Amino acid sequence: MAPNSVVVTIEKPNNISLVELNGSESESLLFPEKQKAVSPKQFTWFLFLKAQRAFSCLSWLAMAFKTMFVSAKKRIELSDVSEEEEPRNRGRLYRFIKAFLFISIAALVIEVVAYFQKWNLNLIQPWEVQGLVQWSYMAWLSFRVDYIAPLVITLSNFCVVLFLIQSLDRFILCIGCFWIKYKNLKPKIDGAAYDVEDSASFPMVLVQIPMCNEREVYETSIAAACQLDWPKDRILIQVLDDSDDGNLQLLIQDEVSDWRQKGVNIVYRHRLIRTGYKAGNLKSAMSCDYVKDYEFVAIFDADFQPNSDFLKQTIPHFKGNPELGLVQARWSFVNKDENLLTRLQNINLCFHFEVEQQVNGVFLNFFGFNGTAGVWRIKALEDSGGWLERTTVEDMDIAVRAHLNGWKFVFLNDVKVLCELPESYEAYKKQQHRWHSGPMQLFRLCLPAILTSKISILKKANLIFLFFLLRKLILPFYSFTLFCIILPLTMFIPESELPIWVICYVPIFMSLLNILPSPKSFPFLVPYLLFENTMSVTKFNAMVSGLFQLGSAYEWVVTKKTGRSSESDLLALAEREEKMQLHRRNSESGLELLSKLKEEKIPVTRKRNRLYRKELALAFLLLTAAARSLLSAHGVHFYFLLFQGLSFLVMGLDLIGEQVS
Repeated sequence: MAPNSVVVTIEKPNNISLVELNGSESESLLFPEKQKAVSPKQFTWFLFLKAQRAFSCLSWLAMAFKTMFVSAKKRIELSDVSEEEEPRNRGRLYRFIKAFLFISIAALVIEVVAYFQKWNLNLIQPWEVQGLVQWSYMAWLSFRVDYIAPLVITLSNFCVVLFLIQSLDRFILCIGCFWIKYKNLKPKIDGAAYDVEDSASFPMVLVQIPMCNEREVYETSIAAACQLDWPKDRILIQVLDDSDDGNLQLLIQDEVSDWRQKGVNIVYRHRLIRTGYKAGNLKSAMSCDYVKDYEFVAIFDADFQPNSDFLKQTIPHFKGNPELGLVQARWSFVNKDENLLTRLQNINLCFHFEVEQQVNGVFLNFFGFNGTAGVWRIKALEDSGGWLERTTVEDMDIAVRAHLNGWKFVFLNDVKVLCELPESYEAYKKQQHRWHSGPMQLFRLCLPAILTSKISILKKANLIFLFFLLRKLILPFYSFTLFCIILPLTMFIPESELPIWVICYVPIFMSLLNILPSPKSFPFLVPYLLFENTMSVTKFNAMVSGLFQLGSAYEWVVTKKTGRSSESDLLALAEREEKMQLHRRNSESGLELLSKLKEEKIPVTRKRNRLYRKELALAFLLLTAAARSLLSAHGVHFYFLLFQGLSFLVMGLDLIGEQVS
């Protein structure tokens, strides 16, 4: 029997109930004298404890706001808006957002007055109007219901349909990825491996490293390429330097010379006329006479460091598969945990490679070439017209043309090549602008060729509707229009209010699907959702500039590298090179010249942050809409607008990514 139980037994149980009382309840009922009242001293200590906790919470919030305010103030004081950035900020999109912001502020003022005055259109007759403000409010309500609300409802419904179509496409891609995992579908190598003892059995491979002012990473990229495990007489490494810095050119030449003296078959090329950016650089390199002796070409950007067995994991897939034109490896990021910006980029790119690229590679044998960490059959490049300088996405251009010519692609999700993510918002913004304006240029140029090609109707539909329109045009369009324009607009036009599932349930579910390839990033679910919506203004602007061939669509800015991925490699390499130079070189003047050049390797420059006016204007617009939502007690709408506005504010003040030194 339980020790705290009291059992009452009655000999004659007729019409009598048995009750069992447990614990303190029994004691309080049966022995009321044992109840202890709370003493004044205990109550005082209880109040002190609650007050201490409240004070700690308030002090923590105060310190957090103070830190944020000081950081924002520092960024504003050290901000820099260059002359070349001004025209873009003062373009049509910026003027539209600014005008929309002013109208929203005026509408908010009227709504605040109406809220505190408790005006109601249904209870006020026209002859009861008092004052200009109340008349303006009634006129605005009538005009809103009759003219503005139908247009906004139509546009919002259109964007919601696009949103659902794009979400369905992403969901189907995820199902395809799960099916690949479940069935263990992987590209297989046909035929026997190459004979290690007979180097003549290995095909001739050309390795190209295009670079332009890559001071921070050129050593490690060259070292990684030179250490590829492949017969020395069957491989040639081309260092394609487009740098305009004379000192850097000497450093790269010296690095190439060092590896050549070690027995590596490597050459240095520098163009006198540097046109066409990366496409022009690769096109110039492929025009060399000795290229005809090679069967495959591997391409690595300057910040990529392939493992020594990269060629042995990729080249064998071509054996016995004459229709295969490209083998693409996956990217792996050494600085993915450097800051919040790199963590969010890692989520995006992990989904891109593991889901989009892998599913398209397995089921369609086609995907967009990523421009690096891939091996091409040189015959496929030649049959497709070679590298063209007509867009800023030469990698996607050659991939589409090769697909139209019947070449197949293979994606290797298990083969990873180490590289570096942009750590500053400025570098990431410029990279995204190029990645989203180029596809629209390419779509305009390739559409006639797609329609007249001999590929199947299914492949044509996939190229036009999925590859270009849905994933390159519709995605940035509805993301910016729906969540940055229509949603704040509906706060002032309640007749067209978006349902909760559009702004909450479906986006969170889609974000969960995006994070699945990188499950360790689950704590960043909400920041990732806000970040994607924030980047939509950059992607939308780039998409429009590429579609209508505006000036910014042809901008090519080399993504800034920090060299974080190679710090340990640089130290080990420096030690080896120092020992080799002591035995190999006898010229003291040469050593002095090299040391002087290396002293200039990391110039001491003060970093200056920027203010991004479009992001700041959208931040204040969303915060204005959040204030209006608060008056109407919208709940989820308010919180979404508040946090989305704060995320735009963080971006606009350049508070994400690389910090001020």
